[in-house]
Amino acid sequence: MTTTLEFPDLLRLIDERSTAFRAAVAAAPSLDAQVPTCPEWTLLDLAHHLGDVHRRWAANVTAGPADGPTPPAASEAPREREALLAWSAESTRQLLGALREFGADRGCWTWWADSRSPQTSGAVARHQVQEATVHTYDAQITVGEPQPLPEEAALDGVEEFLFTCCATASAWPHDPATVDYHATEGRSWRLALSAAGARATRIPASAAIPADTAYASARATAGELVLFLYGRIYVDSLKHDGERRLFDQLIAWDPEA
Repeated sequence: MTTTLEFPDLLRLIDERSTAFRAAVAAAPSLDAQVPTCPEWTLLDLAHHLGDVHRRWAANVTAGPADGPTPPAASEAPREREALLAWSAESTRQLLGALREFGADRGCWTWWADSRSPQTSGAVARHQVQEATVHTYDAQITVGEPQPLPEEAALDGVEEFLFTCCATASAWPHDPATVDYHATEGRSWRLALSAAGARATRIPASAAIPADTAYASARATAGELVLFLYGRIYVDSLKHDGERRLFDQLIAWDPEA
């Protein structure tokens, strides 16, 4: 697995981002506030979602290799704030406990079987950093105090999204194309789209401007790129060049359809 972060750093970031998430929930005037970046959810819904995610992945890691997801033990998420925060903290403890117990190399079920990320607990931890990071942003913007994404999580997050959520052998339904993503912190990636699917690669620092120009490119901080990739901000919030329609096609593409 190509990663910029070691397993202990992934666990630390899950803990830090989940703690920041609960701080935002604790500061909210009301748990009924609508989440601007997830308009179908209230802040209470968002807290229930992240806690459920932590418990589900704790169960998957604990179960080991399997043909499908392992349901977690039944647990009704509270609606009262103090109990909700305690339940959320316990959810995070379950996830981190499973990851620490079994380590980075344990095989387990994941939904990204067709991607470049392995089906291991280490890859689960890497993705859960992004789950906690993006949902912390959702909670913070709900209470009017959005913070920039931590740089180390964001830099790994761009690559993790491209390798896990974009890489697929399903045929790209449009003309072949390449899309480059440039983080102002000094890292770049290319997504190649064709009938063979989508493949993401790093652009080496020595070739920050590849010899062959991409059909489209986006440049921003790594945090902004992550927020764009997860649909929290629009491409027009970034500096972009080339065929803008490619970004719209990527957003609309469902490789499983």
